[in-house]
Amino acid sequence: MDRSVLEALNAERAARRAAVVVTELASGRQRLVREAEVEADPLADAIGKAIRSGKSGIVQTDSGEVFLNAHLPPARLVVIGAVHISQALAPMAKLAGYDIEIIDPRTAFATPDRFPGVPLHAVWPEDVLKNRPFDAYTAVCVITHDPKIDDTPLIAALKAGCFYIGALGSRKTHARRVERLQAAGIPQSSIDRIEAPIGADIGAATPGEIAVAILASVIEAFRKRKMFAERRGETEPA
Repeated sequence: MDRSVLEALNAERAARRAAVVVTELASGRQRLVREAEVEADPLADAIGKAIRSGKSGIVQTDSGEVFLNAHLPPARLVVIGAVHISQALAPMAKLAGYDIEIIDPRTAFATPDRFPGVPLHAVWPEDVLKNRPFDAYTAVCVITHDPKIDDTPLIAALKAGCFYIGALGSRKTHARRVERLQAAGIPQSSIDRIEAPIGADIGAATPGEIAVAILASVIEAFRKRKMFAERRGETEPA
């Protein structure tokens, strides 16, 4: 790979941004298309598809075949709440290829025994976010039912343009949540991005079923995301 292309690609990787290396098969010439540049590129449709799917491949163009090598940051799933649902969700998320971590300041719940092999932060979410901020390749699920724990990461997720944001609770609970977020200055257009009740509508009742519903929503949001439009202001989709 061309040295300048490799250096630029590594910079995008370090910043957890997607990029595609475009290689002309006839000449070997290469160029890097950053995620933010896709819409202006002559191969916008093909490159956008590669980023959404995460799949590389050959594309036929007017000037010959090109190989699109897609580089996506690992999708990250952050669960706020070390509860029964997260116990079921953690192994499922790993099987689906997501880097999952759990945050809950309640040390009685956030124990290694309950979450073996799972990155666990038994501290307040805001303390974790100082060093591990959310980004567009992060899904955030808040499931503690405690506004003191849930609201701060919800606001951070909305501001970061996370590809999925879900919150546990009834519609009545969510209505109160909306009031708090509005009082905190979050616009309604951003609040509307929250999936509440959380998870796909499959009639889930048990913690395991709810975990399945949540993971289904996360996968759908990731594979169907409108990443480029959401970067407008980092808060709201087109």
